[in-house]
Amino acid sequence: MELSGFFRNRVGSGGDGEAGREMPAGVITAADPAGRLKVLDDFEQAGIVWIWATDAEGRLIYISESAGDRLGRPVLDVLGHPLIELFETDPDNPDERSDRPLKFQLSARNKLNGLIMRFIAPGDTEGRRTWWLFSGHPKFDKGGKFKGYRGSAKDVTIEYERKLEDSRLAEYDSLTGLANRHRMTRRLDGILGAYKNAKRSCALMMLDLDRFKHVNDSMGHPAGDELLRQVADRLRAIIGDRGEIGRLGGDEFQVILPDLDDRGKLGELAGKVIQIIAQPYPIDGKRAIIGTSVGIAIAPYDGLDKDEMTRASDLALYAAKKGGRGQFRFYSGDLKDEEEERQELLDDLREALTSEQLELHYQPVVRTADNMVVGFEALMRWEHEERGFVSPAVFIPAAEEGNLINALGEWALKTACKAAVAWPKSVRVAVNVSAVQFANPALPEIVTQALAASGLEPGRLELELTESVFMGDSETVDETFKALKELGVRLALDDFGTGYSSLSYLRSAPFDKIKVDKSFVDSCTQKDQNSAKIITAIISLSEALSMETTVEGVEAFDQLELVISKGAKYVQGWIYSKALRLGEIEQRMGSGEFKIEPDGPEVYRADRRSVFRRIGVIHDDHRYEAVMRDLSKTGSKIEGLIGVPEGTGLVLDLGAGQLAVCVVTRSEDAQIAVEFETPLVSDGAGGLVTRHRVSPYALAAAGMPLQTLPQGNYPLHQIAGPPQSKPQFMQVTVGGTGCDPVHFP
Repeated sequence: MELSGFFRNRVGSGGDGEAGREMPAGVITAADPAGRLKVLDDFEQAGIVWIWATDAEGRLIYISESAGDRLGRPVLDVLGHPLIELFETDPDNPDERSDRPLKFQLSARNKLNGLIMRFIAPGDTEGRRTWWLFSGHPKFDKGGKFKGYRGSAKDVTIEYERKLEDSRLAEYDSLTGLANRHRMTRRLDGILGAYKNAKRSCALMMLDLDRFKHVNDSMGHPAGDELLRQVADRLRAIIGDRGEIGRLGGDEFQVILPDLDDRGKLGELAGKVIQIIAQPYPIDGKRAIIGTSVGIAIAPYDGLDKDEMTRASDLALYAAKKGGRGQFRFYSGDLKDEEEERQELLDDLREALTSEQLELHYQPVVRTADNMVVGFEALMRWEHEERGFVSPAVFIPAAEEGNLINALGEWALKTACKAAVAWPKSVRVAVNVSAVQFANPALPEIVTQALAASGLEPGRLELELTESVFMGDSETVDETFKALKELGVRLALDDFGTGYSSLSYLRSAPFDKIKVDKSFVDSCTQKDQNSAKIITAIISLSEALSMETTVEGVEAFDQLELVISKGAKYVQGWIYSKALRLGEIEQRMGSGEFKIEPDGPEVYRADRRSVFRRIGVIHDDHRYEAVMRDLSKTGSKIEGLIGVPEGTGLVLDLGAGQLAVCVVTRSEDAQIAVEFETPLVSDGAGGLVTRHRVSPYALAAAGMPLQTLPQGNYPLHQIAGPPQSKPQFMQVTVGGTGCDPVHFP
């Protein structure tokens, strides 16, 4: 088509005011179509702005010839194509996220005003990215019939890519490429707002890195930055497209997982994150070793908005770290504020150290050939007057964070050496040394002083180390090993085979013993497990290197028989003895020999635990109160109901929206045994939880009478009348036994 014809409707007489008026030479008016067309041609050739037009069907019927250079193809290749096939609004546009698609705008015949669109070349397989700024208006004839669009466009690719980069920098972490705190906050806020109305769930994971500060301090900040980049890569590989990952700053990370409330799947995912993050990181020819802890909250059960969910996941994360690190926790309503709890714990620990509230207990290491005790592992114990027993998995990490670990370690060394000097010379004592202690240049001198003050022979002191000691500078590590061996003390590699073992450690470090971790022993008698093979391999490796091996955590005879058959010569575990107080050891040692016969269950059962917890039992439209005991993943023992036939279907109300469907498998007097329809899952804290939680309103909607539901606030119109049937079972009162309660967060 001729450009002059296209513009003819825009060239008029100029109006009565111009009639007969003499214009200066060279002036072009609307009455001069040729001159005007020449100006338009010059304008288009300059490439500042191009002119475009569509027909009534939305096909591109005109575009400035010079636009072809920017399109990368002749304009004839794009003419006749629908505009919506050539251009699209960019979903990544930071300024246009709420705009309607181009197709909608054109069909609504809206005016286009500064709309950024991405050019899609027909048949382009290279994915060229070109952005244009479009303006235009719909054209109608005198009868009001739509004739298409007329407008202008310009290439804004350079400016737009700069804007995209600025936007990316504003929303993404420059170090790792993950979303930053600003983006994650906005995403979480938007998702929770939308999901609240749709009654959908969303999980939030919070995690930070254990021992990251030590990497920064010992290897330098560039190494710390590289470590964070590798952590980000591993998280991307684990999470995939299941959620969005963000780095909030420092060593804090967050993961948003839409439409996921299955605590079994979440626990498995958290466990995988913990396992993969704990693998060694190659950095500048060295190996950095860290760990991570994970806190999990689930909307709508643990919070409805971003502030509630963030606080809940933070509290769960602190509970995971407080439980010993390298663990995950689900949020529960009884978790305390992190900072307040940490400070209270540290203050109490300092007081315990200065006021002699801490003590050492000693667990025997037994020779399997004759059941003779050949050594003891010193284990720190803290009985707080208000907290009760505080696990070392709780206060040791707190001591490391609060700069108390060196003082605790020195006290433990001196106390253990002083105790062991009175034992037979054939009996050694083992003391745990943390990575933080090992990095202390004064460690060899502290060991020297402990030996000198007690008079203990150096060969009777064994220092138990984990592979995390290799995280520091290799030259310093080698010097510390050399200094300790020159003292004559023994060195044992603890927890071998868990997480990030390397044979290079055994080649380079002068260990006298390897300890097989309890996690392998727990599953060594189970079918389809490789634990027994791993135990065999570790024992064989130790013998080849002329090292001793101690197998930890043996509790039952089936485990003991298996590890002995695999070559275990030394065993440490409850089948022989728990950790003993010093006075009991001295009393039992008697004449100088200490022999312990194994005593324990025939078969190890990992998931059975003694509990005492009052629960609700629902049958038909009646709710009974009972007591739960001996809980496992697959079933439980319940006391308090008489006359319940085997095969009866029940629903157990475990609290906090947890309902477990089960069937009675055994019934005797006031005690029944039930089997769960769906096995329980770990809560990360040694307790068990249901995979899902159920809203009481959802249960009511499904037809379950509200009288049977847990107490709560229900709308009056939903409250049903009295039960329609008589209770079929007799409820009796059951007293407590002092057993530890199971966790049901």
